[in-house]
Amino acid sequence: MEFKRHIVHIDLDSFFVSVERKFNPSLIGKPVLIGGSADRGVVASCSYEARKFGIHSAMPMKTAMRLCPHAIIVRGTHGRYGEASREVTQIIHDTVPLYQKTSVDEFYIDLTGMDRFYDCYKFAGELRQKVIKTTGLPISFGLSSGKTVSKMATNQAKPNGQLFVPHGKEKEFLAPLSIRKIPMLGEKTCQKLYAYGIEKIGDLQKVNLKFLEAVFGKAGLFIYEKAHGIDHSEIIPHSDRKSISTEHTFNTNVSEQRTLETILISMTEELAGKLRRENKVASCLAIKVRYANFETHTIQEKIPLTAAEHILLPGVKNLLKKAWNGHRPIRLIGVKLSNLCTGSYQINLFEDNEERIKLYQAMDRINFKFGDKTICRAAGMEIGTRNFNPFLRD
Repeated sequence: MEFKRHIVHIDLDSFFVSVERKFNPSLIGKPVLIGGSADRGVVASCSYEARKFGIHSAMPMKTAMRLCPHAIIVRGTHGRYGEASREVTQIIHDTVPLYQKTSVDEFYIDLTGMDRFYDCYKFAGELRQKVIKTTGLPISFGLSSGKTVSKMATNQAKPNGQLFVPHGKEKEFLAPLSIRKIPMLGEKTCQKLYAYGIEKIGDLQKVNLKFLEAVFGKAGLFIYEKAHGIDHSEIIPHSDRKSISTEHTFNTNVSEQRTLETILISMTEELAGKLRRENKVASCLAIKVRYANFETHTIQEKIPLTAAEHILLPGVKNLLKKAWNGHRPIRLIGVKLSNLCTGSYQINLFEDNEERIKLYQAMDRINFKFGDKTICRAAGMEIGTRNFNPFLRD
């Protein structure tokens, strides 16, 4: 006998804004922008009141302020978001049998089989209320037979609501929604569909699969299944790697600070690039120091959720000062980024400007195409998978 699947998608509403409002209730009900400076910063997150003016994340703060001059800008408080995410994760971990954390504020929960003992919608509703009562943060969820429909149900339930799409009613729920509501459907694909007069998911449901495959190739099946609410993807428990690290052993013991910092910069840069490629961020930074007599010390600290070198490098240098007295020769040095979770680059937008974001994106594109270290900081050329310095002749 095959069980009916019961998949919950649960998402904290305007997470960064909600966390800030918890510490400053005067922000409630007002258009709030979380991000960098008003002149060169970008919007990391915004309240629903601000979204009514057409503001969205990653928008230049200057543009946002033109759209809504009375908006309140709040600089991001990194530590608060990590702590709030951990608190919600712990509640979910202690309550449900199987879950997948897909970002700092988003989870999928598999309640399949529990319908023999519980009303799954009621169970999910009680979990939502528990999160709200314990953390003071608004949260929404959608429940259906698959991940895609549940995520879309959550988006329809926001802000601070819940929605159940019964089995067999998936197509009916999706039909009146815009094709833009389908997760992972890009702008170019939408424009192509618009050209054929397809605007609503209901229009898309009437289209033949062979036509979609002829127009979109392999993506045709993906589009067809999403429009029909078909999604067999499993909930993968959070068992992927929790850390990423690298270390370097010197040919001769080193006691020169500049050399040590150069190696640390190079290793940190490489690890950060790998995190960004995997769409992950870290909230703990550590360095390892092994002396000539093999005595080994590891020191770590909590950091903002990030995968950006300009945030990581000052932390690495600071840990070196704490771990090393500045005299003893070092045999090996290493860097470790841990407490990893999925998270888009928006988490780093709090203190970034457009130029820096574009720089990271350009660096990542070039390094992905031509190999690590094709472009990097001058101090980071010493080691890496490319292991060459383009400014030195053979």
